Amino acid sequence: MAERIFIVEDERRIARFLQMELEHEGFVTATETNGARAYERIVQEDFDLVLLDVMLPEMDGITICRKVREVSQIPIIMLTAKDDVTDKVTGLDSGADDYLTKPFAVPELLARIRVALRKRTLTPENTADEERLALGDISLYPRRHEAEVKGSNVEFTKREYDLLEYLLRNQRLVLTREQILQQVWGYDYFGDTNVVDVYIRYLRAKIEKFTDNKYIHTVRGVGYVLKN
Repeated sequence: MAERIFIVEDERRIARFLQMELEHEGFVTATETNGARAYERIVQEDFDLVLLDVMLPEMDGITICRKVREVSQIPIIMLTAKDDVTDKVTGLDSGADDYLTKPFAVPELLARIRVALRKRTLTPENTADEERLALGDISLYPRRHEAEVKGSNVEFTKREYDLLEYLLRNQRLVLTREQILQQVWGYDYFGDTNVVDVYIRYLRAKIEKFTDNKYIHTVRGVGYVLKN
């Protein structure tokens, strides 16, 4: 069955262009120009992925993404004319899976869509419900998407959680920023790698609210390592 992609874009010319390109690739599409209506449709209808513009009437894309993440983990790729690390971090921190700046090449968009859909479908269904990733005071339960530090539940955004899970699965290994971007963000990232540093700071701040132990260490000139 073809995947259903919801295009939320208030510029009708762009929305129609995206619709034609995606349908040519075999996807089923639907479009919406109004942010408030788009949010209602995302939570009520059965879509496989959302292409979400940031600037929308009635409800902006960042707000939509945050509200959707309260009830769903549907893949969301944000589309925006803004090309700034702060804007990208805001979009990703709201729960978006990916972020693409206009104008973009259609092959790149298609590649990112395939990656987001693949990440959604590759979750192993036969993994034990109580799979636990742990190091010291930190415990993660991937199937339940829950995290604890020193026995206390900690709320992480989706991107923070994915980053911490990747670090735990590769604990005691030094990981470069490029490795982290490719594995956690899910594509070969050609922009500023500072976004990794920003999310590492977020993780450290949340973890160190509950424990005095330092787990995420910087390896100068290389990247980061998670260890006792």
